Amino acid sequence: MATEIVVPALGESVTTATVARWIKQQGETVAADEPLVELETDKVTVEVNAPSGGVLSSIAVPEGTEVEVGSILGLVDGAAGAAAAPAKAAAASPLKSVAREPQPASAAPPRVSAAEPRPAAEPRPAANPPAGVNPPPRPLGPVSRPAASAPASAAPPATHAPLPAAAKMIEDNKVPADALGTGTGKDGRITKGDVLDFLNRPAPAPAAPAAKPPRQDEPREQRVKMTRLRRTIALRLKEAQNNAAMLTTFNEVDMSAIMALRAEYRDAFEKKHHGVRLGFMSVFVRACCVALKEFPAVNAEIDGDDIVYKNFVNMGIAVGGPTGLVVPVIRDADQLGFAGIEAAISDFGTRARDGALKLEDLAGGTFSITNGGIYGSLMSTPILNPPQSAILGMHKIQERPMVVGGKIEIRPMMYLAVSYDHRIVDGKEAVSFLVRVKEGVEDPRRLLLDI
Repeated sequence: MATEIVVPALGESVTTATVARWIKQQGETVAADEPLVELETDKVTVEVNAPSGGVLSSIAVPEGTEVEVGSILGLVDGAAGAAAAPAKAAAASPLKSVAREPQPASAAPPRVSAAEPRPAAEPRPAANPPAGVNPPPRPLGPVSRPAASAPASAAPPATHAPLPAAAKMIEDNKVPADALGTGTGKDGRITKGDVLDFLNRPAPAPAAPAAKPPRQDEPREQRVKMTRLRRTIALRLKEAQNNAAMLTTFNEVDMSAIMALRAEYRDAFEKKHHGVRLGFMSVFVRACCVALKEFPAVNAEIDGDDIVYKNFVNMGIAVGGPTGLVVPVIRDADQLGFAGIEAAISDFGTRARDGALKLEDLAGGTFSITNGGIYGSLMSTPILNPPQSAILGMHKIQERPMVVGGKIEIRPMMYLAVSYDHRIVDGKEAVSFLVRVKEGVEDPRRLLLDI
């Protein structure tokens, strides 16, 4: 039964190695725990021992190949190894029996003519010792040598040995010795053309790499499988970092006017719209919708070699949930009023906490807003939500001394940040967009008058 030779664990943080040298060659007999192959890592050289005794029946990975932990290097055939021992004993036993057979002392060495070949089983004279110790004297006349008298252990002639030019090419290109087979030269020898034909063949499809063994958890660790929703979020955010030329611009906004407006009309707004509360997010959404119409590149996306401009606004609003921060989308936000926007945000918040959001709720956005201020963030650089080209980051409202009309006053201030894809949005457009949002928040009357 064949036993697999497997790449063992190579130590912490080491997952691959290079096959440096095969100590044993294919067809050789090996003992259990005998070194078979050397693996070279970036730290140490490791010897892989035979898992059992037998014959190295297969080498699956040639020298110089990179392998991963758990990959199969070859096979050790235990049955072939067991059969090799009786075969050797059987080959040696006729010589011993023949050597011990007594012969008359006066017997002379018989002459064998070409017409009368000597049988293979004919015993040797006692005057001559056994073959291998002191061979009998060579006959003077022609002697017939049957093929059966050849030693059992003699190796067959190397009829497939490569010619010198071919041997150099094999060595230079690290071609496995058994990969070429029979050559086209005389007696099946491998020629330079055979090597060139082999090198020009299309490479076979690489075998699928062996699965990486799971990391062993510490006793105080807990492994929890990522939800499908979380995997989608992770994939999209990593895609944004890899593909976009992301840049961030900052500004600050005076929240005095919007806070006064909210304090004055909060109760009336809630009563008028059946429990929907007036918050700051609706004002920022409206301000962004106005600014996006003025700077359409901020609301566009890249599709291959094309820029796709959107004549609508699907606003993504980042909300917190049990699985992390998610970004559901308000469809046609530019067509909604303050009450419609606040109602949609409240619904998203409830469903996010209950884990009831669906993947379609997160798709189709053209621009996003995230508010790290509810967690106390004073300033950050938000990550794009692909394929969108920009995202607005809101932050904590903090009272700071500001110069107003030549006087120092304490004002509630918020830092704003816009991260954008510089491949499609120029710096001038990004900065102007953020200034337009700032103007709409600091003077909400501009939103009502669409100026």
